[in-house]
Amino acid sequence: MAKNLVIVESPAKAKTIEKFLGKDYTVKSSIGHIRDMAKKNGIEIENNFKPNYEISDDKKKVVADLRKAVKKSEQVYLATDEDREGEAIAWHLLEALDLPKDTPRIVFHEITKGAITKAIQEPRTVNFDVVDAQQARRVIDRLVGFEISGVLWKKVSGAKSAGRVQSPVVRLVVEREREINDHTAKSTFKIKADLVNDAGELIEAKLDKDFAVKDEALEFSNALLGATLSVNSIEKKPSKRSPKSPFITSTLQQEASQKLGFSVKQTMTLAQGLYREGSITYMRTDSFTLSETAIEAAGAVIEKTYGSDYHQVRRYKTKDAGAQEAHEAIRPTDLTRPEIYGLEDQAAKLYALIYKRTLASQMSDAKLQRTQIKTNISNRDETFVANGEILVFPGFLSVYDYLSSDDKLLPDLSQGDELTLVNFAARESFSRAKPRYT
Repeated sequence: MAKNLVIVESPAKAKTIEKFLGKDYTVKSSIGHIRDMAKKNGIEIENNFKPNYEISDDKKKVVADLRKAVKKSEQVYLATDEDREGEAIAWHLLEALDLPKDTPRIVFHEITKGAITKAIQEPRTVNFDVVDAQQARRVIDRLVGFEISGVLWKKVSGAKSAGRVQSPVVRLVVEREREINDHTAKSTFKIKADLVNDAGELIEAKLDKDFAVKDEALEFSNALLGATLSVNSIEKKPSKRSPKSPFITSTLQQEASQKLGFSVKQTMTLAQGLYREGSITYMRTDSFTLSETAIEAAGAVIEKTYGSDYHQVRRYKTKDAGAQEAHEAIRPTDLTRPEIYGLEDQAAKLYALIYKRTLASQMSDAKLQRTQIKTNISNRDETFVANGEILVFPGFLSVYDYLSSDDKLLPDLSQGDELTLVNFAARESFSRAKPRYT
């Protein structure tokens, strides 16, 4: 029997880690949580909300096996995930397996031989402040869920349950729906026109004024047909765009939905697979931090591929005081691998998204020239306005494209240039209520 026992959460993770650590280590899994609040008297409300726990029925065999393994081992390491739930599981293992409070607790953010070895060499102990935070959430879950669910079952046929997050979210949704129902639409008439210069280059412009009634819009339209159009003013301002920070859990879910069409569940399942295979760091994090090793690796790739002008070292900080800063942001474990061959198509797409976002986060700003062209209408006081941007230096946009369909390029014009009206449209539009939450 190996002298050292390492306890992790996931059975799939256990096999990979045991391979890295060698014959002196046995790696076993708790398969997630092993204890939960007792169904009866789970919380002693009069005793400062003290929770009482019991080993879950489906984990009694797991705990029994772990107890046997602990007795045969000289040293135990708790290697549950480094988040609130993982810290709580480590504490429950301490309690259920009768382990001393100073039992080594190891953490790692990527499943690689180097990361696992370093974690074994630099253990800590269970962070009881984080454990208390998880317990507070669990107590609120139980109190809110038990209290509100009973009312819900009486009032709503077929209702399942309520919770500390679901209940206020339902209120927000209901309040927004009432705002939508109370909204009264107001109509206005907007004018858009396509103009061209002598070279035939197109400028898409909007009138700087909306008309409240149809007759005003018709009057303007008739006047426009006989008007002469000329460039009244041109404003050019240098601008830049900076790359966004590396992914955290929420931004990965949002971007995967927008760019790849993945659901939240699909994204997290794929990310979990990539993490277990050692391809990315831990995917449940709210920290924007990158390790110095990752920053250096990204810089080397950028300078080799794009040149030093495209490289800018950036260290991102998390603004949220409650964020779990112990984690890194979500990134590839090896930045020399833009692709991983053998991945199924959806996992490959998600990996590519994470890779590009990480690399872009260490690149130079994109330089643009923001331009506004105002066009005079000879027989009216209104003005056509065209806004656009010119890309001067792509910077991080070479890797990760944030430009949208609203980003328009404008031709190089001079004040006084005459423009020709190609077509225009006066469309009635209605004010909209606030959208439903997505």
